[in-house]
Amino acid sequence: MKDGIASQTARRVAAHRLEYERVAADYGDPAADRSLTADVAGDEQPSQGRMNEYLRARTAFFDRTVVNALDRGVRQVVIGGAGYDGRAQRYAKPGVTWFELDHPSTQADKVERVARLGLERAHVRFVAADFSADPIAEPLLAAGLDPASPTLFLLEGVAVYLERAVVERVLSAFRQVAADGSELAMSVSTGTATPQQRARFQQRVAEMGEPARSQFTHDQARDLLAAVGWQPSAAPERQLNAGLLLAGAAAPTSPSPASTSSAP
Repeated sequence: MKDGIASQTARRVAAHRLEYERVAADYGDPAADRSLTADVAGDEQPSQGRMNEYLRARTAFFDRTVVNALDRGVRQVVIGGAGYDGRAQRYAKPGVTWFELDHPSTQADKVERVARLGLERAHVRFVAADFSADPIAEPLLAAGLDPASPTLFLLEGVAVYLERAVVERVLSAFRQVAADGSELAMSVSTGTATPQQRARFQQRVAEMGEPARSQFTHDQARDLLAAVGWQPSAAPERQLNAGLLLAGAAAPTSPSPASTSSAP
């Protein structure tokens, strides 16, 4: 991301999502989400093919994760690298607060659009943060996140644009403010594409000023989650191969009796 320039890859994703059938819920304002998405997409024409189908599956995965969490009573949702995600409108539910973390340039553009379109935003807390340099946990707490209440954390389509150390930093910060019962959903680039497909993707995003910086096997991603306190959930092989992961806030490891007992 460059200062002063909103994310172009986020705009591309918005254009794709206009044509997707989304997971339904008995609450929320899908029309508001669509209004924002159409405003962002403008005259952008989504390409068809493998990437479009991947984004369709990824969107459905995160939609289901959000609806499942809200239906079981989660009342806080944090979206890391929110871009132009409209789920805070689509799945708005009384009593639920949404926290959107994003680079200041993209977030400023989004906030301007939300205001211009007259969309409801009282339930959304916008937190500007450059993941590579700015604190994450502290601004979330300052914005009103309750660290004692279970939270759903989303990191969709973001990790690929971050160095591995930055991905680890973000996941660790999320865990720092995650209560027992919290859940995290994330997507990573797994390297399952052919070398030609991968090269085309890297060229496209580099030309937009947002180069790809990380790639994980699903085992590497699960190991990274576990290393910073997230317990990866079991998942179908197809989901893992697509780089779509769920994890729960792992309970702190208790010292063994041998390590806490006094020496004779």
